[in-house]
Amino acid sequence: MQAQVTWVKDVMFVGEAGSGNSVVMEGGETNNGIRPMEMILLGVGGCASVDVVGILQKARQDVRSCHVELKAHRPDAVPAPFEKIEMEFVVRGSGIKESQVARAVELSAEKYCSASIMLGKGEVEIVHTYRIEEV
Repeated sequence: MQAQVTWVKDVMFVGEAGSGNSVVMEGGETNNGIRPMEMILLGVGGCASVDVVGILQKARQDVRSCHVELKAHRPDAVPAPFEKIEMEFVVRGSGIKESQVARAVELSAEKYCSASIMLGKGEVEIVHTYRIEEV
């Protein structure tokens, strides 16, 4: 995997992934891009969501939508690494079995999501919860 981050101006940067996709990042002063720590949080949520949805689809659950609500806790100091991340998956569908959602979240957390496993090894506490909404 490769990537490049290029300074644009002031505290604005453009990150380009090896896939050719890019994103604007900034240091928090102008709010014209995503902050780097927000990128990490979004990456964890995206990684885990891909797992959860894929596992539920393979289990033939009628998933209509899924999102994960993320809350990161950081100290009020410099540096300010994540200390805890709370992830709540909200799965909407028809007749979805709670046991399947619990299994999908657990498999993502313990086996598949490289991003959350990596952060967990770095002593970030990651809490996974879920709720199911019938449609």
